[in-house]
Amino acid sequence: MMFRFAYPVMFLLAPLALGWLAFALIKKPTGITYSMTSRMAALAGGNSTLVARIPLILRTCCLLLLILTAARPQLYNVSRDVRSLGVDIMLCLDTSGSMQALDFKVEGDAVTRLEAVKKVVSDFIKKRESDRIGLVVFGEEAFTQSPLTIDKGLLLDLVNRMTIGMAGDRTAIGSAIAIGGKRLKDLKAKSKILILLTDGRNNAGEISPQTAAQAVREFGIKLYTIGVGGEGPAPFRMKTLFGTRLVPQQVDLDEVTLKRVAETGGGKYFRAANSRELQEIYDIIDREEKTDVKVKEFFHFRELYPWFLAPAILVFLLELLLKTWILRIIP
Repeated sequence: MMFRFAYPVMFLLAPLALGWLAFALIKKPTGITYSMTSRMAALAGGNSTLVARIPLILRTCCLLLLILTAARPQLYNVSRDVRSLGVDIMLCLDTSGSMQALDFKVEGDAVTRLEAVKKVVSDFIKKRESDRIGLVVFGEEAFTQSPLTIDKGLLLDLVNRMTIGMAGDRTAIGSAIAIGGKRLKDLKAKSKILILLTDGRNNAGEISPQTAAQAVREFGIKLYTIGVGGEGPAPFRMKTLFGTRLVPQQVDLDEVTLKRVAETGGGKYFRAANSRELQEIYDIIDREEKTDVKVKEFFHFRELYPWFLAPAILVFLLELLLKTWILRIIP
């Protein structure tokens, strides 16, 4: 549920109400000419001006409550009715040990490859509002972290919880493609996309990447592959005799296989050496795999103005009661 004021322009009246209160408090009070002022003061209750101002303060509170009522406070939610088939997307993300290399930067700070991937993938998910997206995590093993869903909040939370080594330290590319394809093969969608991201070489699992790519192609699934990492050794944080140090190590990215797999799957291969290039790659895929989706939005409102109107009426009646029966004002 969300909150809003339907007519926020009504708040422009609030300064007028407060200005009127300030003017009424500082102006010279009205009076009458009477020869025995000491007796009149006793009848009026002495010199207590604060009590005499209570009706004025109540009138101002009543006006402010009426302004809130006129602004029409509402609680509302939005539901959507998707009228056409969108794109089904499975994201296969590598969480093996090599993804802890610190050769990527986010907002100027060095981060692991996985952290950079998580940020870019989260941005990609947010853009695909009408598409179903699923998540496969792989390392030495491959498993479905999330089936296809339109619940972007759940999906973003699962991406954020990904950690290095959660599926093992080695890399089972073929298994990841096979599991992602299995989730997509029987679905009826205008387009079915599998995006695989890795920084290594297939060295685990019982299915070869090429065999898996051929299988998903038979199911009408387009396969994109992304190789992560720059040329040459990448820095890793390691414990040494002199404490924790950044030690450069070579990461074996098998571009030949990734290119062949993408070609077999009818998609493209991309290489991302830094966060900017990785963002550009997902932007390219986002543009290429757009679909026209007819969406109807339904707004459901709950009016809250009675919660302000009722107190306004009570405050007004209290003011009348005080002025008529308790704080009698002359003239």
